[in-house]
Amino acid sequence: MLRAGIVGLPNVGKSTLFNALTRTRKAESANYPFCTIDPNVGVVMVPDARLKPLAAIEASAEIIPAAVEFVDIAGLVAGASQGEGMGNQFLSHIREVDAVVQVVRCFEDSEIHHVAGNVDPVRDIETITTELILSDLDSLRRQMPKLEKDAKRGDKEAAAKFALAQKLEPHLDAGKPAITFELEEEEQPIAKSLFLLTAKPTIFAANVQDGDLATADSNPHVETVRAYGREHHGCETVVISAQIESELADLDEDEAKEFLADLGVEESGVGLLIRAAYHLLGLRTYFTCGPKETRAWTIHIGDTAPQAAGVIHTDFERGFIKAETVGYEDLIANGSVLGAKEKGLYRQEGKDYVVQDGDVILFKFNV
Repeated sequence: MLRAGIVGLPNVGKSTLFNALTRTRKAESANYPFCTIDPNVGVVMVPDARLKPLAAIEASAEIIPAAVEFVDIAGLVAGASQGEGMGNQFLSHIREVDAVVQVVRCFEDSEIHHVAGNVDPVRDIETITTELILSDLDSLRRQMPKLEKDAKRGDKEAAAKFALAQKLEPHLDAGKPAITFELEEEEQPIAKSLFLLTAKPTIFAANVQDGDLATADSNPHVETVRAYGREHHGCETVVISAQIESELADLDEDEAKEFLADLGVEESGVGLLIRAAYHLLGLRTYFTCGPKETRAWTIHIGDTAPQAAGVIHTDFERGFIKAETVGYEDLIANGSVLGAKEKGLYRQEGKDYVVQDGDVILFKFNV
């Protein structure tokens, strides 16, 4: 299961958000720096409105959503790359995740301490980014002498890594994250092997006060974060209120909807964030449906039908024969598999078929 790490400065709402995401109280949340030291890990269900209509068609006894893992990583501070505030330990935790959710404080509250003394989202983002870049530069410069030595000995893989490292070093040295460096197609797998923190896909989570959630689009801090994220990181910004999400975690579905409606909000920010993180990780969903269960299965963009079958069981991939599939919209529009078949929308696909998000599939295999 792929992991998204929640990072940010101390006291920006990371642990409160983690608790809301996982509907737990396992991450300590307190008004002082470093109340989280060891990362908390939680498996989070991915909200998907398509599951209930599919389950209704098959009268499924159970619904099983897709899932993604979130890791609550302790707050970073300026100097983390040099070990400040247990920085080395925290940076190693970031290295272990596949994507980063950076929580940015976008609210004023004199009762909640800010590690820098005042609220400035861009400064906060740059503090985190600078520490990650400095860590990457240190990592890259440690790798380069050995890569150069191996390249001179005729090691082609080392030569390719060294060549890319030489390109990346001045980019990082200019204060730019590795993810904004335009890679050639053949350089992409090489870049992954360098294990750079700033090469990880990132989302900004703009954390606002509960009373500002409905009007977040006009919040100047949120506007600043969105603009900065687009220009300097090429990334998306999702608005959340960690405090509201914490309260929603204690409510059932109907109570939560009523609570949000009273606030003038249609959907929980956590739902948006989970889906955004899921897509950021390059994940997509296909479904299997039957009387026993309707289930969402997680695949990567570009996965073929046999690879998708292997997510269920390796035997399905090994003995793959064909995939009988229909798109979600087509199935719902026609009310049943039989209805979709009558319209010619139920297809037989082979080994080269690239599974699409929302496909409803029945695999045929023989082992």
